[in-house]
Amino acid sequence: RRIPNFKGSHQTCCSIKELDVFNRAREIKVDPDKPLEGVRLAALQARKTLLVPTPRLRTGLFNKIIPPPGATKEILRVCATSQGIKEYSVPVGLDGKARVDLVVVGSVAVSEKGWRIGKGEGYADMEYAMMVSMGAVQEDTPVVTIVHDCQVLDIAEELLDDHDVTVDYILTPTRTIKTDCKRPKPQGILWHKVSYEMLEKIPILKSLRYREKQAGKDVTLQDEHSDLANANTPAASNEKATAESTRPKTAIGSAQTGQHHVESDSLSPRLEESSMITTVYVGNIPPSVRVSELKCALREFQATPLRLNWQGAQHKAFLDYKDQATAESAVSSLKGLSLGGKTLRVELAKNQRSKGYGEIKIHKLI
Repeated sequence: RRIPNFKGSHQTCCSIKELDVFNRAREIKVDPDKPLEGVRLAALQARKTLLVPTPRLRTGLFNKIIPPPGATKEILRVCATSQGIKEYSVPVGLDGKARVDLVVVGSVAVSEKGWRIGKGEGYADMEYAMMVSMGAVQEDTPVVTIVHDCQVLDIAEELLDDHDVTVDYILTPTRTIKTDCKRPKPQGILWHKVSYEMLEKIPILKSLRYREKQAGKDVTLQDEHSDLANANTPAASNEKATAESTRPKTAIGSAQTGQHHVESDSLSPRLEESSMITTVYVGNIPPSVRVSELKCALREFQATPLRLNWQGAQHKAFLDYKDQATAESAVSSLKGLSLGGKTLRVELAKNQRSKGYGEIKIHKLI
């Protein structure tokens, strides 16, 4: 469950400067593993754009390392460390237009044919698939790994799956191996292998799924295949019919004023007076995005609010949830959401808005 460090890793990393693929690259993605620290330093010293995946993809896909102006060699060394990644980086969203020329990954074991085994959690493979989906890597983008000689061994091809990333170059303390690997790399995210649990752990994955669904791709999840099979049983049909007949009806109002209105699936005096209501702020909404697109995304990400206050002219919206826990869950789900080519800013509102909205237009949210 970890990428092992080894004696001589820094010197081995320095040998990457002898590779043409490194010298030609302008933008390099390097995993945050300790044995790859020397590669991150070499990239910064060569004034290349350095992208490092966020740990376990919790807050996005990449962090871009930006050393301070006039950084000394010592500061660059700090920037290459895990602490430096935290202090000297800015996040890169789905709309960041990353164009990665070289990918450097850590490995637990690797074969001279280019087969690779990671720490068993699949994050490197997922990172690569996500880069393909967002257009950050091409079919011929080279992949390099850096390991100790004892980590190079025969790996049975039947252990590989179609989502596994292979490598083109292996650097060890004594050798540089060009694998000439012919096995194709992943062509994108294999949604039928993604679970609900993984979707919850990696918020940016939800945004990519939403984007690909809008583009007409099949994004059925691993869990959904069994859900769909169960949904076709007579018992499930009866359950659905019962749920439809008992669903509460929605109140609809008609007042309106300009671009400022509220979308709601339930709006009652009791809700208005609730002190538990917690508001989420959504900012950086592009002018081209309509409220219907945001509503669709909220439903898709299972973050439907009690009430939506749309302020499109100000490029923002406010979402009301029944309590703080529900609001925080929505913020987590919507983290990294991209609409209209921009990553939205989603966070708990700094101040709860007043209960009165003046003139508003109320619609059904669903």
